[in-house]
Amino acid sequence: MDPAERGAVSERFARLCRERGLARTVQRRAILGIIAERTDHPSADQVFEAARERLSGVSRTTVYRVLEMLADLGVITKACSPGSATRFDPMTRRHHHLVCLRCERLVDIVDERLGRGVELPAEQARSFLVHDFSIHFHGICAACRRKARAPQKGSVAASSSARKHGSRRHKAMKKEQRRKR
Repeated sequence: MDPAERGAVSERFARLCRERGLARTVQRRAILGIIAERTDHPSADQVFEAARERLSGVSRTTVYRVLEMLADLGVITKACSPGSATRFDPMTRRHHHLVCLRCERLVDIVDERLGRGVELPAEQARSFLVHDFSIHFHGICAACRRKARAPQKGSVAASSSARKHGSRRHKAMKKEQRRKR
């Protein structure tokens, strides 16, 4: 998020606090700033670690409560994916995510075409009022695919390769010894 967008988020937060009679505490401003500065959709624990560096004595509970309050205000959004920790996002306009199944990285997708034509089946549409939605595409990111292709030092593939090459050397040495006899 660029500085102008961060400023707009901060102003929106100040306005919402005034309208709802909420204090703009140091903790709330710092935690909002942490999220607005990041592009990696941090978990609550990651926000807590960053907050501890800025705010001495801040508790994990305070960070969790502030994150929930900021999400309830609509200043940040929660990105939830089954099987992984809830992530927090400063982008509040409709957008979607790519989710890596290995490293759990989330990547924003802003494309209006993804919102067109998505409708609930008639039965659910009658019984469920949708306020918002987001689409998560689950797969493997390019960085994780590259890691998977590269043999890792100490990995099964690397040790298998080393055994194979070592075995060849061993056979060649034995053959050379037999030839010398």
